[in-house]
Amino acid sequence: MKNNNELIFCPLGGSGEIGMNMNLYGYGEKNNHQWIIIDIGVGFVDDSVPGIDLMVPDPDFILQRKDDLLGILLTHAHEDHIGAIALLWPSLECPIYATPFTATLIKEKFREKKINIGSHLKIIELNGNVKIGPFDINYVTLTHSILEPNALQIKTPHGTLLHTGDWKCDTDPLIGKQMDEIKLKEIGKQGVLAMICDSTNIFTEGRSGSEKDVRESMLTVFENIKKKIIVTTFASNVARMETVFKCAEKVGRHLSLVGRSMHRIYNTARECGYLQNIKPPLDPRDAKKIPRDKIVYLCTGSQGEPLGAMNRIVNQEHPDVYLDEGDTVIFSSRIIPGNEKKLFKIHNQLVKNNINVISEENAFIHVSGHPGRDEMRDMYEWIKPKISIPVHGEHRHMKEHYDFATSLGVPQPMLIENGDMIRIAPGEPKIIDKVHNGKLYVDGNRVIDDQSRFLKDRKNIAHNGLMDVTLIISKKGNLDRNPIINIRGLPFNDEELDECFYEMEDEILKTSKAYSLNNKKHEKNLIDALKSNLKKIIYSKTRKRPYTNITLIRV
Repeated sequence: MKNNNELIFCPLGGSGEIGMNMNLYGYGEKNNHQWIIIDIGVGFVDDSVPGIDLMVPDPDFILQRKDDLLGILLTHAHEDHIGAIALLWPSLECPIYATPFTATLIKEKFREKKINIGSHLKIIELNGNVKIGPFDINYVTLTHSILEPNALQIKTPHGTLLHTGDWKCDTDPLIGKQMDEIKLKEIGKQGVLAMICDSTNIFTEGRSGSEKDVRESMLTVFENIKKKIIVTTFASNVARMETVFKCAEKVGRHLSLVGRSMHRIYNTARECGYLQNIKPPLDPRDAKKIPRDKIVYLCTGSQGEPLGAMNRIVNQEHPDVYLDEGDTVIFSSRIIPGNEKKLFKIHNQLVKNNINVISEENAFIHVSGHPGRDEMRDMYEWIKPKISIPVHGEHRHMKEHYDFATSLGVPQPMLIENGDMIRIAPGEPKIIDKVHNGKLYVDGNRVIDDQSRFLKDRKNIAHNGLMDVTLIISKKGNLDRNPIINIRGLPFNDEELDECFYEMEDEILKTSKAYSLNNKKHEKNLIDALKSNLKKIIYSKTRKRPYTNITLIRV
């Protein structure tokens, strides 16, 4: 009997940028599919969006189909894969599937937001299985720069898919299970219709390297440092965290954790049975009493985050941790694209203060969590997919991955971007539609779209400054006193500002005479005229058009 159902893949985030991963799989008749979501992460923004640190994928397409949404499956606990879940899940309200370590961090996210997910969170054991509607899903243990990373083998009536998530081939990950190479090869032997695969390090020749090698090198670095050591890395890298603990102990130093995320990951890892054989960390308040040559601090803020512990320490704003001349800071992480400016500013400030800086530029203290080309070649040889769909990368990464898959003889490589709806089966793989996609910004505790009036106002103020004018109107409809003018963010000295105020006061009096101040219907026209005329005065002097607010107060 002919199967008229379609097997669909559609990324809403992560295909065209690093981060913000959100992938949809659908199965069913045309325009009547059942859906699952794989990962639901955040992305990081640059200084062009003032006041915004995070962005999330716009879920509108799947929100319109939430009655047909069967669940969210999480491959691992990095923020670019789970960071948006507490923000977007309340609108989706579907089951969430995750392995124990990821599930524990998810619970904490919802607890912070005071959201009760109750029985919606389903914990899947490592290498476990779950059947959701037409999707029969096997978790496959991989290695990455976090505990419990998983690929997902997705069996459907049209064939098997492999969604790799983030991965690398680490033969000695030090903590957590090894990559299940045997299971991956068996999946390949059974036949794989399509592999949806990480593209992050496709430009990197060779292999990514092992955490064991980092530990050996880190110990050598520690042995050659005589004064205080501060290490900053991704809090989520539990293997790296254990490395710093172990190295500190071997060189006779105590260790103190600094930063909320470090403590959260440490406690979560302990709760899940990891980090059992290490010496407990000192509280930073107690660590102050330890001699400089007997202490190591492990801090958040490896990407120069404004609220990260490292940034606060460098700017002498941390209450318990400080740096002296001759101390050493080790940046045990790679620089995420877009963070170079922030991090190099910190590096320069440290060097200027005679603090030693060690990074991946001058020492072997980091390995990537993503596969180099040799590891990618291994995965393709094991899985032998008929269709290759590169994801998790900028356009340049995915195009290079597409060319790489082509060179390996993959019969049907595909090149896609966010919003492309691909019919994987039946028939030849084909982009059949372009669905709504985009990004939303996390503004404080709210999610706004990129067309938000608040965001536009903030950008305007950031680029052009602010002018606020208050007019006091008497009962008789006259200006009761001189207008109150407030200007911020414009390049005036005091003398120029006084002169500008006099000119603006004259313009306000002149413009106000053209309107009846007793007639409230004239208010909007008066305000519009004042905004236009006062902006012209400012523009003539500064070539800036400030965000302008006019307030009328009647007494």
